[in-house]
Amino acid sequence: MGKTIFITGAGSGLAKGAAIGLAKKGHRVIAPVEIAPQVTSLREAAKAEGVELEVFKMDITNPQDLAQMLDYDFDIFVANAAINEGGPLGEVPMANFRKLFEVNVFSTLETAQIAAQKFVEKGRGKIIFMSSMAGIMATPYVGPYTATKHTIEAIAETMQKELKEFGVQVATINPGAFATGFNDRSAEAKWKWFDEKIHFTRKEDMEEAEKALEDQYDPEAMIEKMVEIIPLDNHKFRTAFPEETEQQMKEEEAKRWDMEI
Repeated sequence: MGKTIFITGAGSGLAKGAAIGLAKKGHRVIAPVEIAPQVTSLREAAKAEGVELEVFKMDITNPQDLAQMLDYDFDIFVANAAINEGGPLGEVPMANFRKLFEVNVFSTLETAQIAAQKFVEKGRGKIIFMSSMAGIMATPYVGPYTATKHTIEAIAETMQKELKEFGVQVATINPGAFATGFNDRSAEAKWKWFDEKIHFTRKEDMEEAEKALEDQYDPEAMIEKMVEIIPLDNHKFRTAFPEETEQQMKEEEAKRWDMEI
């Protein structure tokens, strides 16, 4: 049976593909986007695919925009909206770091609270946090984003325990590195403020780390996985994908127990 699914940040990347894919499967998809131009492009993309989405501008950091969530009734909430910016944690400008937390943590939790309130009243519902492999693993020069996603993992685990008795499910989806442009834009962002003359981090080390982005996965596979998992009544608390990313996450986490400094 079709579900009503509310997915934030649906204007680009994996969520855009998942919104269209879920609509194709017969679900009613409420797909807000961050900025006005994305409203037009997502509507056009949906039309081209022969599906209907409910698209409107909802920047999750804007209180007026956020209030629109109250007008909708839905079965599943996917907290997907996020921004990404890299850079060395020892030198990242605090304004940049705060901005990431504002979107990826504070405003994201605010959307999840609205969803939780609705679901507790109904006695059922599911909140899915779009986390990342970065929710578990740490990669040099991806620290600001990694810090926000580690926080999302803590939020999701805690809410899962707190909301269970109210009939509300909570889960995470943890994609590996997919070629949506999200990671590439993040890698570029640090060069706006980084200056070899004043910063101690070596430029060549950051450039070397960026080479990992040359080998990202095809987003279609991840979109299919999201379309499969999001509507399900039962699945694992954490869905990491692809399988090699899941293995990598497990191995990295295990290493921390024996690692010496």
